[in-house]
Amino acid sequence: MTRRRPDQLRSARWFAPDDLRSFGHRSRMNQMGYATEEYAGRPIIAIVNTWSDLNQCHAHFKDRVEDVKRGVLQAGGFPVELPAISLSESKVKPTTMLYRNFLAMETEELIRSHPADGVVLMGGCDKTTPGLLLGATSAGVPAIFVPAGPMLRGNWHGKTLGSGSDAWKYWDERRAGNISDKDWSEMEMGIARSYGVCMTMGTAATMTALADAIGMTLPGASSIPAADANHIRMCAASGRRIVEMVWEDLTPAKIQTEQAYRNAIVVAMAMGCSTNAVIHLVAMARRAGHAISLDDFDRASRTAPVIANIRPSGDTYLMEDFYYAGGLLGMMTRLKDKLDLSLVNVSGKTWAQSLEGAAVYNDDVIRTLDDPIYREGALAVLRGNLAPDGCVMKPSAAARHLLKHTGPALVFEDYADMKARVDREDLDVTPDTVLVLRNAGPLGGPGMPEWGMLPIPKKLVKQGVRDMVRISDARMSGTSYGACILHVSPESYIGGPLALVRTGDLISVDVDARAISLDVPEDELARRRAALRPPPPRYERGYGWMFSQHIKQADQGCDFDFLETGFGAPVGEPAIN
Repeated sequence: MTRRRPDQLRSARWFAPDDLRSFGHRSRMNQMGYATEEYAGRPIIAIVNTWSDLNQCHAHFKDRVEDVKRGVLQAGGFPVELPAISLSESKVKPTTMLYRNFLAMETEELIRSHPADGVVLMGGCDKTTPGLLLGATSAGVPAIFVPAGPMLRGNWHGKTLGSGSDAWKYWDERRAGNISDKDWSEMEMGIARSYGVCMTMGTAATMTALADAIGMTLPGASSIPAADANHIRMCAASGRRIVEMVWEDLTPAKIQTEQAYRNAIVVAMAMGCSTNAVIHLVAMARRAGHAISLDDFDRASRTAPVIANIRPSGDTYLMEDFYYAGGLLGMMTRLKDKLDLSLVNVSGKTWAQSLEGAAVYNDDVIRTLDDPIYREGALAVLRGNLAPDGCVMKPSAAARHLLKHTGPALVFEDYADMKARVDREDLDVTPDTVLVLRNAGPLGGPGMPEWGMLPIPKKLVKQGVRDMVRISDARMSGTSYGACILHVSPESYIGGPLALVRTGDLISVDVDARAISLDVPEDELARRRAALRPPPPRYERGYGWMFSQHIKQADQGCDFDFLETGFGAPVGEPAIN
């Protein structure tokens, strides 16, 4: 491999010339107490840190950034921390998805505008992983991702609690009157016991694992629990490795090939991934110049069974157990025949080399292909007159009897309407009813919030009902479960077919056939379509206005149209004037 020379470093454009502008750059470094020999001729490594006091998943990043810096210094680089917007999944409203592209833009511009030769991306909470990677992909400098890691298992009265999944489960039990206020309060104290991301196979664990599978983390880094000392060592190792990646000029484009994304889709299916993986991977692949679509996920789903027995697709284990059982690398050894192992990851090695010595240590946590927890992959893509551009379901986490179902619709116009009516005792609903939520998509939400796991109406919860068919243009948390059909495209807010549904209409779902239909004559649908009136705009100014003007639909990854690769000429390096 040809190694770059110090004079070929990107940062040399800022610091090396003998001119007035570079004099100013060097003098300002001196102002901060840095000696010239600390950075001159060395790779300058930007550390994009998404820590904040309101991001529980990244609470340890304040310390971990120092571990990354230590590694950079050990390898002869010069680390600089560049804070970026911190997207706390549970706290940012109306939804972090509204700001994923904001983080992507910020990351890209932070890298491009500063004298950075390489970048370490620190993320993990749901939208931070795709946001950081989208930006770094477009910026094009060598990059490595440091995943936050899953939190420790929750605990209550000797029972293991999984974030999100058990919150929904026990909330229904409380609504049914089966647990007390005291029980609920104790669960609140026990379900999230450490820093780190959700320890179920939610969106956070899914996306860090997929960043790993694409090749953008040190192999296996995504499985390490946040509170494990191995996580500290991984951060330092990532710092050391990025310096070598700069000398090697190992950029994202050399790692994020189309086949790397196809590998990631297979891994996603086998993990029992979050439905959010579809939106993020499509956006990331398109940003890297690859035409990945919903069909690629559905094809992989037909041939890659779910073998990670992790909640919510599984019923027992959590991410901590997954790590002890061999983690992502162990699971990938069982998928070897379905993966291209000749691809290179950020370690500079091929996947065949990276999987040497990896193994599975618990066959119940990571099943064999002959003994999966679900015979097909985690996701299914459905199409029909209700979703001509597709919608997504997670059948591995749904009640089996609902995978082929016909029932009358009960329509909620928006989230406020649903919240106001769903617990009414006089609600006209049965277990066969299909709950429909509209105006919850990219523009309708706005930002496509995680409202797709509609609550079971209270009157049915009291009768013991725990799953129903639910359809929306929203997303749902990866920690959620149930027969929830999501990402209906095009969304209702822009006049998609979901906007035409009326309470009482029959809706049919057939997951095996990948079909979804609104059983209403086409002439009646045409009359309803002609009567639709466009809703008022959500935003008249600011970032929300820009979002509304440029956001793409769910089946296209919800990126901004002007950010996708191929939209225009590549952005060049800034002039140093």
